[in-house]
Amino acid sequence: MQRGAGPRRPWGVKTPMIALAGACLLALTACGNETGAGSGPADDLTGKTYLSTSVTENGKPKQLAAKTRVQLQFTDDGRLVASAGCNSMQSKVSTGNGKLTLKDELAMTDMGCPGRQDQDGWLAGILKASPAWKLDGSKLDVTSGGTTISLTDRATAEPPVALDGTKWQLSTVITGEVASHQVGSEQAWLTLNGERVTGSTGCNSFQGVVARTTGTLTFGDLATTRRACKGDSGKLETSLLQSLKGAMSYEVDGQTLKLRSSTGGLDFTAVR
Repeated sequence: MQRGAGPRRPWGVKTPMIALAGACLLALTACGNETGAGSGPADDLTGKTYLSTSVTENGKPKQLAAKTRVQLQFTDDGRLVASAGCNSMQSKVSTGNGKLTLKDELAMTDMGCPGRQDQDGWLAGILKASPAWKLDGSKLDVTSGGTTISLTDRATAEPPVALDGTKWQLSTVITGEVASHQVGSEQAWLTLNGERVTGSTGCNSFQGVVARTTGTLTFGDLATTRRACKGDSGKLETSLLQSLKGAMSYEVDGQTLKLRSSTGGLDFTAVR
């Protein structure tokens, strides 16, 4: 035996280098892309938008405001953009250790939405509490305390629909910084076909011409029938016809058509 060599290792014991290599292999999933422990790869969230299908609180269903749902969008640059049917909120987010952890203060738009603003605070509180997340295929569960929001990948839940030929039902009227779901709006709709637009204010029918460029629709004067519209139906008609004037930017987001101008806008939902 060579002098000063120290005690001989028993046969079969691995060297520290091999042991460290084995440990690295065991921890490989944690050394690469960020993952949620037992929740699915965090990369599977990136670039995806999820829409709520149900909400439970302490095991009981929670009813959201009419015509609203929770939306969670995980952007390619690491932000979470969320909405509960009114304002948009966002922050840089970490998805490690099975938690959605906000890295910044939650920035939120400041639009008034009667009947929906309480949901903004409710969702913001859940996101600030670093909720747990679990991904199973296209289904995402987000849980904080006794509340679980169950969501589905929008690509599965709401495949995009065509701008032309779709009946778009009015859902929201935006005036300045106020968004409202006006009484009778479910009776108002429009359909676009090339350079023609037809629809209903919920009281009178209308038709007209519309020009389009990339991302913009320019409405000409709309001809309407002459039925007298009183009360809520008259107010809705005035709001709709005043909005559908001149140039408006447009975006088809899943099954939602968003029209915007410098003074407000309209949101429509595709109906079949």
